[in-house]
Amino acid sequence: MGFYELDKEQRQILVDKINQNILSKIIKGQSTLISDYFSDEDTYVRKTAYIALGRIYKENKDLKNNILNFLDTQIKSKNEKIRQTVINAAGEIGKFDFEAIEQFMKTGLFDEHHSVRNAVIGSIKKMSEKNPKPTLAFAKQFLHHEDKEIRREICHGIELRGRTHPKDVLPLLKELQNDKTVRVRKTLIHVLGQIAYKKGCLEIVIADLKQWENKELVAKAIEEIIDVHDRYINFSEKTQKQAIDYIEKNY
Repeated sequence: MGFYELDKEQRQILVDKINQNILSKIIKGQSTLISDYFSDEDTYVRKTAYIALGRIYKENKDLKNNILNFLDTQIKSKNEKIRQTVINAAGEIGKFDFEAIEQFMKTGLFDEHHSVRNAVIGSIKKMSEKNPKPTLAFAKQFLHHEDKEIRREICHGIELRGRTHPKDVLPLLKELQNDKTVRVRKTLIHVLGQIAYKKGCLEIVIADLKQWENKELVAKAIEEIIDVHDRYINFSEKTQKQAIDYIEKNY
């Protein structure tokens, strides 16, 4: 029976059981049961497991090495679900101890399976929100990587920080304005749109775009920004008309 096929009380019992079992196995240095959780077909079981591991790491200094050793062995698994969950667990840890898990992010970026690489994007998003300085420094290393997918993933990964602190990510995004790969440029335009509709962000994004040299890309970004204000009308700070009026006046 799937996680959300259980009623609320049963789900909490399962969550408590997973938490207790993972703590017990980490203390004993045993990995089999945790690996079973990490490879579970149910997304929510895997999520419960990686959140539990992140919390145990934060609350138990004496278990940090056990946890990192476990993750180090599991990142080599042939099962992509396990590798994906390792990256998600590392992302939980990276929200407060990025240096400990940096190598896992580097490994995940080059994983052969898209789900693992997507887990890196998700992890960079949550880490850059909670622990921006080392996370963005990490991201900066890969902005001009020879692999276009790496550049695209990094661009997508820093989006969430930009929604609340656009000034932190705009210098990084600017470095991608002349990227030769269409897919990377499209992701860049998407990210600019996702940042610009949030509270207090349109003004900062437009002011920054005025300094960009690739005017063709900027024009497409502005089209996306205007469109986003319509697509996300219930979540945007400004209406589409207000956004258009601001852009016409200030760009």
